[in-house]
Amino acid sequence: MSFFIDFKAISSVKRTRSRSLDSFPFLVQGTNDSSVVSKVSAAAQGYFQDVFLQHFVCKVARRAPLINRGYYVRWRAVDHCVRRFLHITENCPKRQILSLGAGFDSLYFRLCAGEALDRAVVFEVDFPDVTRRKAALINSNITLRGMLDSYLPSPTGPVCVSSAQYRLLGVDVREESQVEEALSAAGMDWVAPTLILSEVVLTYMETQWSDTVISWTAKLLPQSLFVMYEQIHPHDPFGRIMQDHFLKLNSTLHALRQYPDTATQRFNQIWCLNELCYCVQGWEQCVCLDMNLFYLGLVPEEERSRVESLEPFDEYEVSCNTCVSDVCLFVVFASVSPVPSTCPSWSPTALSVQTVPVCLEGLGMASSLVSPGQVLLTGGCSRGGRGPVTRILLRGQEGWRAVSVEPALDLGVRLYHTVTTLPGGGIMVYGGRSSPLNPTRGLFRVILDLGSPLDEEQDTAKLWVDQMVCTGDPPLARWRHTATVVSHKGKDFVFVFGGKNESEAALGGGYFLSVDQQHWTEIPVEGAAPTARHSHSACSHQGGVVVFGGLDGRGVPLGDTVVLRPSERGFCWDRIEVQPPPVPRYSHTAHVIGGRLVVVGGVWLHSDGVPGGVIINLTTCSSVEFRLDTTSVPWPLMLHSFCSELTDPEGPELLLMGGGGNCFSFGTHFNLQPITVDLTPVLG
Repeated sequence: MSFFIDFKAISSVKRTRSRSLDSFPFLVQGTNDSSVVSKVSAAAQGYFQDVFLQHFVCKVARRAPLINRGYYVRWRAVDHCVRRFLHITENCPKRQILSLGAGFDSLYFRLCAGEALDRAVVFEVDFPDVTRRKAALINSNITLRGMLDSYLPSPTGPVCVSSAQYRLLGVDVREESQVEEALSAAGMDWVAPTLILSEVVLTYMETQWSDTVISWTAKLLPQSLFVMYEQIHPHDPFGRIMQDHFLKLNSTLHALRQYPDTATQRFNQIWCLNELCYCVQGWEQCVCLDMNLFYLGLVPEEERSRVESLEPFDEYEVSCNTCVSDVCLFVVFASVSPVPSTCPSWSPTALSVQTVPVCLEGLGMASSLVSPGQVLLTGGCSRGGRGPVTRILLRGQEGWRAVSVEPALDLGVRLYHTVTTLPGGGIMVYGGRSSPLNPTRGLFRVILDLGSPLDEEQDTAKLWVDQMVCTGDPPLARWRHTATVVSHKGKDFVFVFGGKNESEAALGGGYFLSVDQQHWTEIPVEGAAPTARHSHSACSHQGGVVVFGGLDGRGVPLGDTVVLRPSERGFCWDRIEVQPPPVPRYSHTAHVIGGRLVVVGGVWLHSDGVPGGVIINLTTCSSVEFRLDTTSVPWPLMLHSFCSELTDPEGPELLLMGGGGNCFSFGTHFNLQPITVDLTPVLG
C-alpha cells in the first residue's frame, strides 16, 4: 500500500539545474543555499536539534521568526514521516530511504547519529553539480567524514559518496533509465520497503516530467511510501504573492498550476481510477495533510508551547494559512488530535466590493467613526515603516479623500491597539505595541478639531490630545485586545477584554474603566468567562458586549459567540449557541446592525477560499456565511490586520481600510486602497 502526504509549504526552496532539458528553468539551479541557511537558522535558535546542517553553510545567518517557524514545521513534518516509516518497518530485514533532489539535506547524518538506521540505507539523488559540491563538503569535514565507513569500493560514475548506509548519486531524476542504472549500481534493493522523499522538488518541473518521476518510482519500487512536501492553494492572496515572487525569479511553480489543491493532486486522480491505478502511476491510496492540521494535530501542545516561546512573534495572520481534512491519516501515523470542523450555511449572493480611489495603506491600524463621513485612523505600519501616524478619511461631494492629522501630543508608535468613541465626546486610544517585545503604554483621549468645517481643499486637521491619568488597578499592557463601551446603572464604562502581551499568548478576564471618573473599577461579572483570546471582535450591544471569534492561547481559531449582558448586580456572560456554527476565524472586524452581528474578513483554517463574512442573528441564533465579489478590486486582497467602519450607522455600506500581511520570505503585502462592501443583499 502506498501513500502520498502533501504538505502546504510556505518556504524558500532549493534551486537545482538541468543541463539536459530546456523546460526546466535555468534560474532554478545551482544549490539549495537559501533553504539550508534557513534551516540552519531555525536549528541555531533551538527550534530543532541538528548539529550537522551547519557544516553545509559558510556562515550562520539569522532569519526572521516567521521563517524560522515555517522551516521548523517543514522540518518536523518531514522528520515525522521518516521516523514513522522507520518505526513501521522496524521488523523488516532491510529498508531504504530514497531522497529525490536531496540538496544539502542532513537527514542521513541525523539518523545515523541517533542510531535510527538499523538495517536501513539512505540514497540521495540530485543533479551532478549539487552532489559533487556536497561530496566535497563531506570529504573536507572531519565530523561528516567520520560518520562514513570505507568498506565499500571507491565511488565511480554518478556515485559521489558510497558508504554502508549512505549513497549519494549525481543524476537527473527525470531520466528514468539513468536513475535506474545508477541506483542499481549503488545497491538499491527494488523489492525492499522504501520511503521516497520529495521536499519541494517536483513542483519546479514541467508536470509531464514530475508525473513521469512519480510513475517510475511506483513501477520500480512496488513496496514504497511516497512523501511529498509542496505548495498548494495558488489562488488565495498568499498563494498569489508566492507565485509572483517565483515568477520574478523566472522559477515557475509548474505543479502548483496544474495541481492547485489536495483535491486535484495527481495521486488523487490516479487513485480515483481504482483498478487502473497501477498501469497509470501505481499509487493505491493518497493522504493529503496541510501544515496547519499537522501542527495543531500531530505536534504535542507542550512542544508547540516550547517552540512558540523561542522568539518574539506577532504575525499570526500568515503563520496559519490553509486547511485540509485528516481523513485516512490514521493508517500511517499515530492518531491526529481532532480539529473542529463546521458545515456553514452559505448565502447564494456574493456581496459587491468596490475600490475607494484613495491612497491609504497600513497594517494594525485602528479606526473610529467621528461622524458620518469622517473616519479617524491611528497607528499601524506601512511601506514607510512604523510611526505615530494619524489620518482622517473625509467624504465630500467628490467622494473620499485622506487628510493628514497633526496631533497636539505624540501618541507613540502603535500597532494592534484600539480607539473607542466615548459617549461624552472624544475618542480613547489604548494599548498596542511597537514590537512584539514592547507594548505601547499611555492612555489618551483625543478630540478632532472641528471648530471650522473641513473643506475640499484642506489637507491637514488638528487633533487635541489629553493623556488620561487613571486611578485604580489597570490591566496589563496588551495588544490585539478590544475596548468597548458598556453601561451599568446609567454610567458608561469602557470594557477591555482579551489581547496578548510579551509574556502571555492570550489574555482573559475583563476590566472596566469609568469614563467619567477615569478610574479602573471592579464590577461583578457572573457566568463562565470566555476562553482567553486575542485578535477577536467585540461590539457594543444593548448596554453590553458581543464577543466573537479570535485565537486562543494554543493558536487555535475560535468561532464562539459570547454576550456580556447587563444585570442587576453588574454583568453576566451568556454563550449563544449559533446554528449552524460559524467557521472559526480571527483578525476580522464586526459590527452590530439591527440585532445582527456582521463579521467581515479574517483568517480561517478549515474551509475553502478566503473568508468573506458571516451574519449572526442575535435573536434567532442563526448564521449565514457570505462571499465577497472581489472581481472589481485589485487582487490579492488580504482582509486581516485591517479595520472597518459603517459609513451609515444603519448600514448598508462598510468601509474597509488597510490590511495585508508578511508573506513569509516573499515580501509584505499591503492593501493600497480602501474598499466598500454593500451589505444590502444580506441585510434585506
